[in-house]
Amino acid sequence: MKIKRHAPPSEDSGIDLTPMLDVIFIMLIFFIVTTSFIREAGIEINRPSAETAEREERTNILIAISPEGEIWIDRQQVDIRGLRAVVQKLRSEDPQASVVVQADRDARAGLMVEVMDQARLAGVRDVAIAATPRAN
Repeated sequence: MKIKRHAPPSEDSGIDLTPMLDVIFIMLIFFIVTTSFIREAGIEINRPSAETAEREERTNILIAISPEGEIWIDRQQVDIRGLRAVVQKLRSEDPQASVVVQADRDARAGLMVEVMDQARLAGVRDVAIAATPRAN
């Protein structure tokens, strides 16, 4: 009669998870790099259309004006008197950022001019008005 001896379990008999973790980290880095971080004003705006509208690729400070006269910036409603301070704070985070005013088609033109004025008083010289490109 033969006696079978079993070898004692070795220390490295487990599954090596290092390659799987490498793949997960590479995928995580890929998704972080390819994700675009877009700041939104906070409300949906019905922008006017224009034939000369151009797409802006730089990082922008978006200010939305609703038809009711509400001003939204960075998903928060802001009073016109506090807009300058908020723009200065956002501008200090990104000195190259420009301001884009997204005024609703039914918003008051006077309020849009006041918003643009507050942005310029905050030190931003590049203020643009958002419009959707008109289909030819």
